[in-house]
Amino acid sequence: MYLSPGRSGGATGLVQEHAPFAEARKGSRKDLMPDPHTRRTSPPETEDENRRLRRAVEELSTLNDLARAIGGLSNSQEIMETIIHRSVHAIHAEQGVITMVDRDSGDAMKTLVRSMADKGAQHPYHFNRTLLGWMQLNKMPLTLNAPREDARFRGMEWDASVRSLLCVPLMVKGEVRGVLTVYNKKSDGGFTEDDQRLLAIIAAQSAQVIENARLHESERALLRVREEMRLAGQIQADQLPKDFPDLPGYDIAGRTLPAEEVGGDYFDFIRMDDQRICICLGDVSGKGLPASLLMANVQALLRSQSILHAPPQLCMRRANTLLLQSTGPEKFVTMFYGVLDLAHHTLTYVNAGHELPYLFTSASEATRLSAGGTPLGVIDGAAYDEQSVTLQPGDLLVVYSDGVTDAMNPGQVQFGGSRLDALLPGWRNARASVIIERIIDAVRAHAGGTPQHDDITLLVLKRDA
Repeated sequence: MYLSPGRSGGATGLVQEHAPFAEARKGSRKDLMPDPHTRRTSPPETEDENRRLRRAVEELSTLNDLARAIGGLSNSQEIMETIIHRSVHAIHAEQGVITMVDRDSGDAMKTLVRSMADKGAQHPYHFNRTLLGWMQLNKMPLTLNAPREDARFRGMEWDASVRSLLCVPLMVKGEVRGVLTVYNKKSDGGFTEDDQRLLAIIAAQSAQVIENARLHESERALLRVREEMRLAGQIQADQLPKDFPDLPGYDIAGRTLPAEEVGGDYFDFIRMDDQRICICLGDVSGKGLPASLLMANVQALLRSQSILHAPPQLCMRRANTLLLQSTGPEKFVTMFYGVLDLAHHTLTYVNAGHELPYLFTSASEATRLSAGGTPLGVIDGAAYDEQSVTLQPGDLLVVYSDGVTDAMNPGQVQFGGSRLDALLPGWRNARASVIIERIIDAVRAHAGGTPQHDDITLLVLKRDA
């Protein structure tokens, strides 16, 4: 029943509703009410699309988080640790590793960083050279969910607990610089195409970041080495004579030009007493820092022997013994060692396998000082002969290292001893320091811009006319 309104809008009375119509109204209201026990369903293709969307959102979140995490890092080790850690968790693997290809050493590859989801559960797996070869050849991701059954790697030995692996190349300018690998999918079924795609994207985003960090570290290391070499060169220069000794009746000078920041050549003037001074020039096999370190030891040894007033023959014998005890068989030192007696104008010398010095006498005759023996550090118990020469007014002594005569021009022609033979007589009246500069200028002119490949060292002694 309901109220029927009149024209005036007021209620005029109760009216009985028609029964069939009322039943119809009840039915229509019932149809509009939802049944709480009824569950709405979606088509299978919609569920697949939703899964793909969720996966895409998760991957995007993983990549964004990784980009932010490594964007603020400059240390390559920390960058790779972050990449592996996030890859292992994103792919749901047990452990991961980055193996970098070391192009600058004999080792083709080197495992630099490793991360495990549960470090107490597994031993670390090692990336195999066969896999590296495959990766360098194919330059594409590789998924092995049954590695022992894969025909491509038949006969390859696998770690006992490796069930599956997924590896992707770290590519920089079309070259494989490393490999990112994850091992053992935690869920059944192994690694999927989605896992492979995500790890490939991570590798593509990360490879250049790792490369830039390693290049930056290499540059810093190189700068540090250069600075250390510069300091070593400065220390070595400080050990050489800064001033030439003032010898009554004599003019003396020396100079060394190392081929690198530090050299293996050495010259020295060592006062023994008021009337005697030791003059020496040596050349260590090789060049660079190892040669300079050995030469520093030789310098200390010779100075100690000179202070003890050891004669040249005994000094060389002791030096030979000590070098044999402290160096390898590939290291040796050539040495010219002499003692100048200012009172008697005699030079007592030993030539231990060194270039033969020139002695120009007042009669313009060139004598080569050859008495001595083998280089230091070659033969145990080697004997050394010493000889004395008397220096007359106007006599000239020129001692040099093989960097002078071995200097080459662009045509690979050496400066040679014959050029030195021809030039020295014309310079014998010049001062000692001037003779040295003229020899160096002649060597540089002959080289014609060819880089110096060996140390150049000169020592010149003149008795006043």
